Amino acid sequence: MAVKTFAALDVGSYELTMKIFEISSKSGIQEIDCIRHRIALGLDSYDTGKISGEKLDELCTVLEEFSGIMKAYKVDDYKAYGTSAIRETENTMIMLDQIKNRTGIRVDVISNSEQRFLDYKALATQGKEFDKHIAGNTAILDIGGGSIQISLFENDTLVATQHMRLGVMRLRERLETLSPRTIQYEMLIEEMVNSQFSLFKKLYLKDRDIKNLILIDDYIAPVMQKKAICKEPGKMDADTFMELTDQILHKNRADISRFLEISEENASLLFHSAVLTKQILEELGISHIWAPCVTLSDGIAYEYAQQKKLLANVHDFEKDILASTATISKRYMCSRKRNEFVESMAVSIFDAMKKVHGLGKRERLLLQIASQLNDCGKYISQIDVGECSFRIIMATEIIGISHGEREIIAYVAKYNRDDFEYYETLSKNTTLSREAYLVIAKLTAILRVANGLDRSHKQKFKDISVTLKDHNLVINVDTTEDITLETGLLTARAKFFEEVYSLRPVIKQKRHRQER
Repeated sequence: MAVKTFAALDVGSYELTMKIFEISSKSGIQEIDCIRHRIALGLDSYDTGKISGEKLDELCTVLEEFSGIMKAYKVDDYKAYGTSAIRETENTMIMLDQIKNRTGIRVDVISNSEQRFLDYKALATQGKEFDKHIAGNTAILDIGGGSIQISLFENDTLVATQHMRLGVMRLRERLETLSPRTIQYEMLIEEMVNSQFSLFKKLYLKDRDIKNLILIDDYIAPVMQKKAICKEPGKMDADTFMELTDQILHKNRADISRFLEISEENASLLFHSAVLTKQILEELGISHIWAPCVTLSDGIAYEYAQQKKLLANVHDFEKDILASTATISKRYMCSRKRNEFVESMAVSIFDAMKKVHGLGKRERLLLQIASQLNDCGKYISQIDVGECSFRIIMATEIIGISHGEREIIAYVAKYNRDDFEYYETLSKNTTLSREAYLVIAKLTAILRVANGLDRSHKQKFKDISVTLKDHNLVINVDTTEDITLETGLLTARAKFFEEVYSLRPVIKQKRHRQER
């Protein structure tokens, strides 16, 4: 049975981490080594927008060492991801080019939504324990150096997620400029949390009773693995956590270091993480915490194993992306029934045309998201629906979707309503590649047809099947209703579809005799 040796590299805001894994379908994902190097890239990036030459030299030196370790382990494959510290620099592309040329390691920068989704996948490495914790109403608090992410689960499904710039490094830098007394820290962090948390509560917490919290962080979670702190590693009730935080609040950095047996530098960041977590616990009314001590590297390994089909059972992450999208759609008062119809129709057309469009599973998902959000612009304007939908989608984070993918979705929603812009025009306003442009064109053509089949907003069709015959896309529908409007509008919308696919969409109606 094949065993893959895989390296996952996390170029974080405060630390470089490389984990070496052995992955097989029999044994799953097994960590065999973990190498860390502290380098505070975020201090430069968040403060000046660039990483200094000295830190870049140090980064390259460490990555060269990581490369040597990978060779020693005879690693089959690797992935290296840069997060917020790299993402927020002004000269990202120049820096990544230097890293590749000097170390041979390619670092890909991932968006916040991709990073948090990988953290979420890291939880899936915990197997049944993860499944048990998300079975009810649960929140995930993911604390990073530059920001946090709060996600809500209901019955094994992700229903809402929100990104906030309240990361521990960012908090520490902001507060230290104020030179507050220790006793003031809690009050100041509380004010900062409340200012960003109030809208989240209004949008998502009105009718939800959240009692369980899953905590992802680099400071509290490792401490909670110690038997002296938690009777059951990683698990603690909220009252005990509050008591622990109060003890930390009344100690200086050196005392915290000795008390928890951690470095003084980690003690400083743990202090901020603990106070931040305490405020979130109080806001949500949490009674139980689980901190499994997983990292981005674990999520990278899980995704690799998933892609290589080395895992027997995997959580349905695509379902979570679509559930989160449905929440966004609801926020902008889109019609759920109509969205479901348009999405079902679009997917049926997509699946019937696999050999024609040459697109894959990921593009199918983007089409589903665009179908759910294509009318969200009506929340702002009944006239400029396409443009308003584009602006809303580009301003809305969709967990698990990259910035480039979000831009594809936004353009598909826009051109579903507005005149399509060809590459020579579109390229003036975007950096999307020609390949991405073709994806936009193909998905737009499909969505226009699907949307045209419900212009009356009455979902007239019951049983629908789609087949290819000669040069036609035949849409067989079962309905007794008058579909003159749908047939006429489909003819008008068919021109772009024919241009993209050289196929003409036609409706074939199965008629029934009316019962007397």
